[in-house]
Amino acid sequence: MSRKTDPLIVRRLRGEERVLEVGIGDRTGVAARLVDAGIDVRATDVRPVAAPEGVRFRVEDVTAVDEPDAFHRVDTVYALNCPAELHRPIRDLAAAVGATFRFTTLGYEAPSIPVERETLGGGDTPRLTLYTATTRDGTPRGSR
Repeated sequence: MSRKTDPLIVRRLRGEERVLEVGIGDRTGVAARLVDAGIDVRATDVRPVAAPEGVRFRVEDVTAVDEPDAFHRVDTVYALNCPAELHRPIRDLAAAVGATFRFTTLGYEAPSIPVERETLGGGDTPRLTLYTATTRDGTPRGSR
């Protein structure tokens, strides 16, 4: 995902009150912009990273979360450039707290879970496919 597509993600998540970014790494632009938009942003990664001001950060391996706590209680869990082996564990974490799971994949991987696809951008803006985890009948997981 290029930094040029960050505004597309921010625009899509702008209506949420609380979000959790899984695997924030050193690409913190989306989280920072969401904080600037007044959203409560939390983030995790398997290693310590410098999170933007206003982002609550926790070192955490999402594949090892047995009992989600208050930190995980958000409207949307999102992951950018999410590898296929993390799709299920993150989807399950989001479902456990009643959140929607939205993600982008590594460019060469397809989603490994049932999803709804949404194309963001176009025209003069780069295009980006945003995936939302769904149940088997096609309804978004965690949708209210």
